[in-house]
Amino acid sequence: MRRVGIIGAGVIGTVHARLISELADEAVLAAVIDLDGDKANALAQQHGATAYTDLAQALADPAVKAYSVCVPSGLHPEIAVQVINAGRSVLVEKPLAITLDGADQVVEAAGAAGATVGVVSQRRFQPAARFIRSAIDDGLLGNLTSAVVESPLWRSQAYYESGDWRGTLALDGGGALMNQGIHALDLMVWLMGRPVLVSAHSGCVAHTDIEVEDVVGATITFESGAIGTFLATTAANPGLPIRLGFMGDRGVVVMDGDQITRFTTTVSDTAVPTFDDDAGSVDTAHRAQYADFLRAIDDHRQPFVTLADGRLSLQVVLAIYESVRTGRPVELGK
Repeated sequence: MRRVGIIGAGVIGTVHARLISELADEAVLAAVIDLDGDKANALAQQHGATAYTDLAQALADPAVKAYSVCVPSGLHPEIAVQVINAGRSVLVEKPLAITLDGADQVVEAAGAAGATVGVVSQRRFQPAARFIRSAIDDGLLGNLTSAVVESPLWRSQAYYESGDWRGTLALDGGGALMNQGIHALDLMVWLMGRPVLVSAHSGCVAHTDIEVEDVVGATITFESGAIGTFLATTAANPGLPIRLGFMGDRGVVVMDGDQITRFTTTVSDTAVPTFDDDAGSVDTAHRAQYADFLRAIDDHRQPFVTLADGRLSLQVVLAIYESVRTGRPVELGK
């Protein structure tokens, strides 16, 4: 039985604790670490774990082999590197970091230690997303020509006021893109291939007293020559499902929420698939990513979503922000 620790007992840490409890045949939550002792104790008691307010003290227990990092985004590299250097495996919540330097610190530490390190991108585990991946790989869309990806969500003013770090550049690193839209952007990059050029605009139009955007739009050119348009917002009240459309010279496919709502191809008579609500949900996908990460540790392999994947998605996010800042298109390096 794998013993897992959670660093950060806030909203995301609570979700991770529940996911581990749902993998009772594979893992047990053994440690909860948070600077707020009351939060750590409350979550630990709920799951029969040990609470800590000091990470070094928790890492002194050799029985806990893996940790998930659920602290504010700007702290991800510092915490992940500390855990890696202690000889443990790490699952880092998205984003991997808020700077490429931070991401590279994690990559370097993991390489030196030979650690198993993954980045949360649970939507890659959704059946609908996997269907699109297979359709592309099997040539059912032909040559990909374009994509339209939308993440039209709602976060109230109270959401941004619920923590001193929310909506700050120092710890959030960004807004609707860095913290919410990155999931849809990650799918876009995974399915379309490597981006080479981005051009973007953003604004803060529905919230006050935050340092980050609540709406951003970008045009992305991919290595293949295909072009994608991307929208992320936290100012779409009450919010709509994430929607992704991929077009090729032999077919099109649309993922709306957790389902494939349109699929047409000239290559075969493959039907539009449907997935039951539980199997297709983001929550089930999140649990599946946890299971993959734990098995990767045992199998001495990289998890399905690697550090390189997390770094590339972050690189695109930062290129979009640079384009917003400069008012110019930005080329992506390797």
